[in-house]
Amino acid sequence: MSDTPKFYITTPIYYVNARPHIGHAYTTVVADAIARRKRALGFETWLLTGTDEHGQKIERSARAAGQTPQEFADVVSSQFRGLWDRMGLSYDDYIRTTEGRHRKGAQKLFLELQQRGFIYKGSYTGQYCVSDELYVDAPPGSPCPDCGRITETVSEENYFFKLSAFERKLLELYEKHPEFVRPEARRNEVISFVRGGLKDLSISRTSFNWGIPVPGDEKHVIYVWMDALANYITALGYGSDLPQDRERFARFWPADLQIIGKEISRFHCVYWPAFLMAAGLPLPKSVVAHGWLLFEQSKMSKSRGNIVRAETIVETLGADALRYFLMREVVFGQDGSFSFDALVQRYNADLANGYGNLVSRTLAMINRYFDGLVPAGEADPRIAAAAETAARDFAQHFDALDFSRALESLWALVAAVDGYITDKAPWKLAASQDPAARTLLASILYTCSEALRIITALVYPVLPDAAARIWAQLGLGDIARADLKEVRWGQLAPETKLGESGPIFPRAEKDTVERMNELEKSNTGQSAEAEATSEAAVLTSVPAQPEPAPQPTLEAANQTAGIAGKAPAALTSAASLGTVSPAPDPAARPATITIDDFAKVELRVGQVQVAEPVKGADRLLRLEVNLGDEVRQIVAGIAGAYEPEKLIGRKVVIVANLQPRKLRGLESNGMIVAASVGEKGKPVLAGFLEDVEVGARLK
Repeated sequence: MSDTPKFYITTPIYYVNARPHIGHAYTTVVADAIARRKRALGFETWLLTGTDEHGQKIERSARAAGQTPQEFADVVSSQFRGLWDRMGLSYDDYIRTTEGRHRKGAQKLFLELQQRGFIYKGSYTGQYCVSDELYVDAPPGSPCPDCGRITETVSEENYFFKLSAFERKLLELYEKHPEFVRPEARRNEVISFVRGGLKDLSISRTSFNWGIPVPGDEKHVIYVWMDALANYITALGYGSDLPQDRERFARFWPADLQIIGKEISRFHCVYWPAFLMAAGLPLPKSVVAHGWLLFEQSKMSKSRGNIVRAETIVETLGADALRYFLMREVVFGQDGSFSFDALVQRYNADLANGYGNLVSRTLAMINRYFDGLVPAGEADPRIAAAAETAARDFAQHFDALDFSRALESLWALVAAVDGYITDKAPWKLAASQDPAARTLLASILYTCSEALRIITALVYPVLPDAAARIWAQLGLGDIARADLKEVRWGQLAPETKLGESGPIFPRAEKDTVERMNELEKSNTGQSAEAEATSEAAVLTSVPAQPEPAPQPTLEAANQTAGIAGKAPAALTSAASLGTVSPAPDPAARPATITIDDFAKVELRVGQVQVAEPVKGADRLLRLEVNLGDEVRQIVAGIAGAYEPEKLIGRKVVIVANLQPRKLRGLESNGMIVAASVGEKGKPVLAGFLEDVEVGARLK
């Protein structure tokens, strides 16, 4: 047996009656973040998710869709797995209840309970909710207490499980191990339900056949909830004769943490432990029920028509944006509200303007002032102390499943470092010739980069993609291979060579909410590529809008304002679509401006670090331009005149205070100054004969 500590965590398996939405994503993201943190701390971790594919509801849904139940289940299960893969979730196994391994294990559990005397045959007449696959103790015509749908009266021969025999044992479990059901509100609900008296539970059906046959009596199928709950052990190898499966089961069971939605607490906290007790198997250490994710003040559901697809957010802002919002905005265990407005506000405030901007500022200054090498310097004791406090508080809150407070404590460090930079103004020290100023500059930037390393190491389970890219930009290689067991101050080696810089969280524009709403409305299920093509087609059909009149001193640049700048999605003039306007008639030039008007334009020297074509736009290039104290993404309509690779390292003139705009789905923060030459208006970049410092302002 390995000396390495183990950690087994599960999500519920999701019912394949409809495509996944962000409520499903919430549960799975939380489980993934916990699993990632456990792996980082050195635990041998196993994360299980999957789909629940049997039952009368699936049989009826498949019939309505003109498919067999297996065909129907295959399609929806693939949608779940495809979304989890697209989001980069790190599950170790994906179980389907239609798999042979599960069928074998579920039948073994049934036989074990039967052989131990906890199953007997009888008959059932009463109410049943097909939607929730739930027996309801109520008169005919009663609504389901969970979903409100009218129940159906069923009368059939069944096998029963002696649930009533476990009433006292379950109450003792809740009393001796209060951590078994969390949070306290859910535990109190479960205790109240059990104290109200437990009746024996029907665990087979004969009125349909889409399920796992009862061994030895195949006109019966195993009750879908007994079938589904067994997945937590069948996925580990319960019921298998293979040595490797037996070893896995012995290694990982019992589960350390099972995460569920609060609406299925009864099944997981009453039926599941009773089945396990009856089978002589260990119980999970803890079942944690989170609240609902509310949209339009009600739980998301297909019937209400208030579903929000995770794909909409992933396509617009990325998976990390959704992960961060769900874990920061929603207090785990309580109901939480979701809206696109709240998502964008949180993204811009915490990720684009907060963490992302801090990374950009710090690394740009190290590149500029120390040739991309982390300087050797004395750490500021205040920031070092703040980092140690943040690391301690983050670990304490995260491990207690209080993710919102964990991230709040970490973002307090982000704000402290950002304020530290503003207070110390390292760019002023860099302009000084005093050796003491140089020493202080090195200490400031070492302090900032080390704080960034700590923030990134801690936030990795929540923002795996962004953290991996920032880790690489810090010159630390692959974060997945890093030793993150003990994150403490002083582990960043001076003279570490930074990696290639690039934007992490581009700011979300004003039209982001509108675009997400439109994606939700369309909801055609087409591929991301097809949606991108459709969006491009819409862009080209919008009537052209008038462009602002050019200023004489920026005449050439303004001819390509829609290209080098960033046009909103609705602004699709010929220039914004990549067509350069011809040079203006000199006689048509606007009136002169004052020096005060010109002074409003901030011109700076930038150096191109990255240049690449924009997919689907022949004339556009995406550039990353270093302005000395930050790196900007700029979309420029110069592809017809310049090869991307020949622009790397070139110094250009940037309009730095131009309002950010959107073009082809990319944010452009600034505009490159270029002349418009010849009849076809060929863009020619403004430049310098002398060597000019990056970031210098033009006057």
